[in-house]
Amino acid sequence: MNCKIVFWNADPEFLSIFGITITYYGLFIVTAIIIAYFISKHFYIRNYITTDELQKIFFYIAFGGLLGARIVHCLFYESTYYLNNVLEIFIPFKTINGSYTFTGYRGLASHGLAIGIVTAIFVFSKVYRKSFLWLLDGCVVSFSIIATSIRLGNLMNSEIIGIPTNGNWGFVFMRVDTIPRHPAQLYEAFAYFFIFFILFYVFKNNLNKRSNGIIFSLFTILTFTFRFFIEFYKKNQVDLGEFFTLNIGQYLSIPFIIIGVVTFLYLYKYPVKSVVR
Repeated sequence: MNCKIVFWNADPEFLSIFGITITYYGLFIVTAIIIAYFISKHFYIRNYITTDELQKIFFYIAFGGLLGARIVHCLFYESTYYLNNVLEIFIPFKTINGSYTFTGYRGLASHGLAIGIVTAIFVFSKVYRKSFLWLLDGCVVSFSIIATSIRLGNLMNSEIIGIPTNGNWGFVFMRVDTIPRHPAQLYEAFAYFFIFFILFYVFKNNLNKRSNGIIFSLFTILTFTFRFFIEFYKKNQVDLGEFFTLNIGQYLSIPFIIIGVVTFLYLYKYPVKSVVR
């Protein structure tokens, strides 16, 4: 056996008890959300947000993020199925052999997650009269941890796999085929974890003091730039046809990169230092 090839055949299920299955995907995400909560709590409490307000922020973020991630995935990646089964967009069940089977929310899109979270924070900022950009900064520091866990969960599920390596190295996802492929999930997981350390360093050393929104703009630029280039090594999830030179993940990433760059340049020239309270 060639030591450069990893034969990957992980069982997606972590534990099954009393008829309830706990997957690695779900376990990783729940763990990451807990870690993200305490990281964001450190950011917000340090800046005089009360515990009660913190809990409300996380409710808005969790609800908006999940809803956005689910809707974008269903409409852009599996539109044919979900447009004929609209109810299944919102419930953790899927029709299998004529009956509903619990599957969880396995179809989630990171682009939709970002849209949902930004929208939820915007609504929260209006309801509770907080600085929108400042709230975004506190959220995205920890979001990279959640993004990392999602891709590790994809790895355990042997999904979002990479293209063939055309060599004697790579991951063989034995639940899919016997072809050595790029472990695209690991590429993204490492990228997001790296971004987390950059953002945390910026926050910890107050390098964002010039303006609210600097951390958010850096997160957007770095995350979706990495995502754009890693997509070249991922197997297309949706066939757009020969007319399109990029895949859907790349097309969805471009607007985020532009928004991040424009926001960063604008805030650097015209700093926004809104009063939090």
